[in-house]
Amino acid sequence: MPATPKDKAKVTYRDAGVDIDTGNALVEAIGPLAASTRRTGVLGALGGFGGLFDLKACGFTDPVLVAATDGVGTKLKLAIETGIHDGIGLDLVAMNVNDIVVQGAEPLFFLDYFAAGKLDLGVATAVVGSIAKGCKEAGCALIGGETAEMPGLYAPGDYDLAGFAVGAVERDQLLPRNDIAAGDVILALPSSGVHANGFSLVRRIVEGAGLRWNDPAPFAREATLGEVLLTPTRIYVRQILETIRRTGAVKALAHITGGGLTDNIPRVLPQALAAEIDLAAFALPPVFAWLMREARLAQDEMLRTFNCGIGMILIVGPQDAERVLQALDEDAKMIGTIGERGRGAPIRYAGAFARSAL
Repeated sequence: MPATPKDKAKVTYRDAGVDIDTGNALVEAIGPLAASTRRTGVLGALGGFGGLFDLKACGFTDPVLVAATDGVGTKLKLAIETGIHDGIGLDLVAMNVNDIVVQGAEPLFFLDYFAAGKLDLGVATAVVGSIAKGCKEAGCALIGGETAEMPGLYAPGDYDLAGFAVGAVERDQLLPRNDIAAGDVILALPSSGVHANGFSLVRRIVEGAGLRWNDPAPFAREATLGEVLLTPTRIYVRQILETIRRTGAVKALAHITGGGLTDNIPRVLPQALAAEIDLAAFALPPVFAWLMREARLAQDEMLRTFNCGIGMILIVGPQDAERVLQALDEDAKMIGTIGERGRGAPIRYAGAFARSAL
């Protein structure tokens, strides 16, 4: 005989696996972190139904909004498996704000989405703390987000992470410019490592090599493999914006993410032009040399999978190259030029990159 409503035991939301009190405790914990990112234009405080931002207060006269959303791919799996959670939020911010700055825009605010089967207050606070750190580094405000506890959807210990950023640029300063021409120079800023792309392959290579995340890195003995691979994505925002404003000479920018140099540089080029890259102009960093060797990857495959040590590309006129290099800093270098495409590919490589010693 089926149980009547009177016979059934009381079941609460907490019994079903969702702890509202833990969620509220997280909001309390991250409040000061979000407040530390406050900048001109932010209205209200964390905890409302939506984040508020006053664009007029930032001094724009004819602004165009630029939005980006992204995650960190399966690099997140490394953070979960190693228990190192205090850098993955930097990756999340970087993947969004670096995409915004290549339009010439200033990132203004950021929102995050954190989801887990069961909320771990310590892990969530570490992750959001690193998001706040990334926002401060990029000069944008963390004005809100969403924390979701969804038992049954995620395995124990797993969590998911995504972000959304909005920036603005004056209409007449949007990039890429329409005056990119043959003879222009391609400048490069180095990456801080693998960044947050290609980790499905990275994880397979590590597994095939019979290594664990806490083993010494074969290419950096002073750190573990997990620590080196979890090096956060470099945030280029302040450096790029300062260079744009100081020189007025940047014609285009390309953030080197999934697809590497091969797929990302052509995205900012006119149809009739091609990028000509001199691979000998930069050394392949040890982590990439190791990945290439272990996976027996061809050079073309490396260039379309990983950033290969280049995280950001700038295109400038030849007469401005030296001035822009000086405005960037000592780690920037020239790696190629823009040429006529003809019937060829939108990117052409010359030579082979020098591999750093392992």
